[in-house]
Amino acid sequence: MPNPEKLTQLTLWQLTAYSAALIERMLPNYQMFSEASEFGDTKLLRNQLDLVWQRLAQPQFKLNFAVQLEKLEEVIPNVEDFDFFGVYPALDTCMALGSLLQGMQDKDEQTLNNVALLSTGSVSYYLELMLAQEQSEENQDTEAEIVIQQADVDAHPLMQWEMETQQELLEFALNAKESKETCQQLKSMALSEGMSNLGIEI
Repeated sequence: MPNPEKLTQLTLWQLTAYSAALIERMLPNYQMFSEASEFGDTKLLRNQLDLVWQRLAQPQFKLNFAVQLEKLEEVIPNVEDFDFFGVYPALDTCMALGSLLQGMQDKDEQTLNNVALLSTGSVSYYLELMLAQEQSEENQDTEAEIVIQQADVDAHPLMQWEMETQQELLEFALNAKESKETCQQLKSMALSEGMSNLGIEI
């Protein structure tokens, strides 16, 4: 997570825009899961995020949060129904979008802050599994216990990239005007590397 003090300095509009930008980096994870599992509706999530950007750019734009949250509920995967890793980042994406919509409806900073936590959590869980797999392959002849250190997760380039990107987006949002141009710039910054927060090509 970025500096908590700086998060509290964001206006509600800036925090919402920052959170929407983070979800832009999570959405490809849901898309990959949806295509592999033939479950869900990436277009629905894409449309809902577009509606959020539209509301940010045009405050007078009407957005029925209750209806959108109900629609989102129908395409949230149950992790018990799928036996591959992709369901977890897909679930995180839905939870993040739900937090964004709920936070906007309630004008609640704490709910909006969940988005950054969910994005970081997706990366952390992915790295834990990846590091565990690497250890398992290295120790297959010794049957040594697999131990994942948080320090190893935090030091991994993918987590470093996540933290740097969150910080960069936060710094920009903190000094940005509440405008359509700011929305476009944040979205562009989030997608500039052409990859999701898990390194999946967009």
